[in-house]
Amino acid sequence: MTEIKELSMRDIGTVKQLFSAVFSAEPWNDDWSDDIQLHSYISDLMGNGNSLTFGLYVDGELAGASLGCIKHWWEGTEYNIGEFFIKTEVQGKGLGSEFLSMIEEELLSRGIRRIFLQTDRNLPAFGFYRNNGYELLQDHVSLVKNM
Repeated sequence: MTEIKELSMRDIGTVKQLFSAVFSAEPWNDDWSDDIQLHSYISDLMGNGNSLTFGLYVDGELAGASLGCIKHWWEGTEYNIGEFFIKTEVQGKGLGSEFLSMIEEELLSRGIRRIFLQTDRNLPAFGFYRNNGYELLQDHVSLVKNM
């Protein structure tokens, strides 16, 4: 049985565990061994007043999560996804697409009609989002400055 649940800070331990497992593996190979940094990062995403986190449960076990926030914008209210991930062992089986669809239904029921996210063009996630109907913003650029 597949279901979506809204998560809270009570679920942070399970979310951290799945997040670390997914993003420490290929193709990301992120080093999340510093638990303080990991806890701070996930808390930043899940613990704010406008945070909105969804969990995908398969047979009662957390199999994916979407960590984001609600943003009130002049074009309307949107859901900004900071992190979206599916358990490595079940990737490529349609669960991510099903999860996105479930999130979209839930957001529509709340009057939210737009999802915004960023990803790297050179990772499989880019193709995944494009295959799920996400469009490139032609005039949008992301900038960073390392100091």
